[in-house]
Parts: sequence; C-alpha cells; structure tokens
Amino acid sequence: MTRPTVAVLAAVAALGTGAGLATAATTPKAPARVAVHSTKLGKVLANGKGVTLYLFMKDSKGRSACSGACAKAWPPLLTKGRPHGTGGVSAAKLGTTRRADGTTQVTYNHHPLYTFIGDNGRPGSTAGEGSKAFGAEWYVVGTNGNKIEKGGS
Repeated sequence: MTRPTVAVLAAVAALGTGAGLATAATTPKAPARVAVHSTKLGKVLANGKGVTLYLFMKDSKGRSACSGACAKAWPPLLTKGRPHGTGGVSAAKLGTTRRADGTTQVTYNHHPLYTFIGDNGRPGSTAGEGSKAFGAEWYVVGTNGNKIEKGGS
C-alpha cells in the first residue's frame, strides 16, 4: 500500500470517529479566495488560508464526482459568489460548478477544487498528492490549472 493511500485511509477512519469533522466543507458566507503557495512540489493553488488544493481525476466536464464520505475526506472548496484569485492565479481559469447538494464549488481550468483533511489545515502540506481514493487519483493543482505529479510534471 502506498503512503498516500495510507494517509487517505487514516483520514477516512478519523471521520468515522468524529475527528476531523470540523474541517469538512461548510456553507460559505463570502467569496472563496484562491492563491498561489510554495510547497515541496513547487508553486500550487491554495485556499485563502494557504491550504493546498487538489483535483480529482474522476471528475468530468467540470462536475464533481465526490460526495458523501468522499466530500468529508476531500472537502470541496465552496464559495458564495464569484471566487477571487491572487498572487498569480488566472482569473480567466477561475469558475464555479453547482454540486448535487445545491452548493457552489470553485473550479480552476474546469477542475473542481478540494482540500484534504489529511493536510490538517497546514499551509504547504501536500499529504494527499498522488492518493487513490473513492475510485480515482487525487493531485495537487499547479498554477497552470493542471495536475502536478510528485516528479514535478
């Protein structure tokens, strides 16, 4: 079992015990902020608190395929209104998609964006990088809007 898969399993197990629920997505009261943050993988997208953002390879045509337990382990970046980008984020690539539950999720380059509870809200952490969970792989999002793999590609 790979290290990222172990991290995902540990995070999901924590959800079952009630730990980590505070980091699950909640209805936002303001527009989301997307910024650029430096990590060991290079410059990546992060939320307004510097927490790394991920894309899910199972998502298709700008729509999220992550709900229920998936969305608890990988909270979607939700917004109220149009999201704002800073520090090298392309406003043209920022967008939104409507989730099945009616909330609005931020997209970048048509990829719905998520945080990972295994990062524990730590700016710059990339513990979810390369994980396979809920039917597909998860990757950190680069400033170009594409996945970053550990090798830096």
